[in-house]
Amino acid sequence: MKNDDFYCILAPKSYLYRHTMKRYLFSTALLFFSSLVFSQKLSQVSLAGGLSYFTIYSDPGVSIRISPDGKILEYGTELVSDRGGYYAPKLQPYLGRLEYYGPQADSAFRGKVKSIGTSSITYYGSYETEFKAGKLRSIGTLTLDYYTNYDNAALRGKLRFIGSLILEYYPSIDDEAVRGKLKSIGSTPLKYYSSFDDRYLRGKIKSIGTVAIDYYTAMDRAELRGQLRSGFYRPNVGGITFILQ
Repeated sequence: MKNDDFYCILAPKSYLYRHTMKRYLFSTALLFFSSLVFSQKLSQVSLAGGLSYFTIYSDPGVSIRISPDGKILEYGTELVSDRGGYYAPKLQPYLGRLEYYGPQADSAFRGKVKSIGTSSITYYGSYETEFKAGKLRSIGTLTLDYYTNYDNAALRGKLRFIGSLILEYYPSIDDEAVRGKLKSIGSTPLKYYSSFDDRYLRGKIKSIGTVAIDYYTAMDRAELRGQLRSGFYRPNVGGITFILQ
């Protein structure tokens, strides 16, 4: 018989109460610190063919991909090949716990995903402006906000904040090759080739922070033109992976 069990038999009720409370507080603290370790964050931005999605890392190993206007596209696990480091374009379906909003929920998010694993999902209600209603409001502790009708026409309805990171875009008055494209995430600037550059480069990402992106041009073989020259298609800048193809 263990010492704790022996004392539980002989000790007064006050001891049992303190013993139980210690276990409860320890379990609560463990759960709290686990939630901090696995807090949600922006992990990826896909620029393949233009800005196509943001990836939020939620539970360990679980990714949630959302569109630039705040809709869930897919969720699951990213697969990478054993050789060459190639990543599957689609996530492997999530097989864990899922919940959905029921028929009594607001019409703007009725039937939508309510939680994925331990990450709760909330949405803006039907009473919000048309640029927010029905869109993602939070994923776990990560809040999301959007540009509205008070902003430049090229920005309206697009994500403005992911957590504390502000997302800026090139306004409608800029060069047509960059107009509406993602300009910065937090302190990381994104630059693009303009409409005056090589015709195979126009509108393509030119640099992310201090990382320059190089492509084959009209001077190269026909089958290579416009493709990445370096093959470095997933640079990590500022803790975020940018997917280029």
